[in-house]
Amino acid sequence: QVQLVESGGGLVQSGGSLRLSCASSDSSFSSYGMGWFRQAPGKEREFVAAISQSGGAQYYLDSVRGRFTISRDNAKKTVDLQMNSLKPEDTGVYYCGRRKFGSPWQGTQRDYDFWGQGTQVTVSS
Repeated sequence: QVQLVESGGGLVQSGGSLRLSCASSDSSFSSYGMGWFRQAPGKEREFVAAISQSGGAQYYLDSVRGRFTISRDNAKKTVDLQMNSLKPEDTGVYYCGRRKFGSPWQGTQRDYDFWGQGTQVTVSS
């Protein structure tokens, strides 16, 4: 069983920054793409960003491209999401997930097989 633990959420003013981190227990961490999703109240969980196994390719939701950066450290088995120029519409619970082999890079939550417990991000206007 793979365990993913997110950290780094919090309350920040519009225009501010936060860095989320996800630590994995997966001994095969470097073999899997990883992603970040978010869920706002009353909405479905949506894709935010994904990163390839080596970290050489990144994929983003259009509305966060240029503001968010996903990165990974395979030696430490972590995947981070640096979020800059935050907006109130970025508010939600952020989850990291492990992408299933062969799934679309900008897919849905069904394309991921393990999830963390989530970390709350609140951006005030």
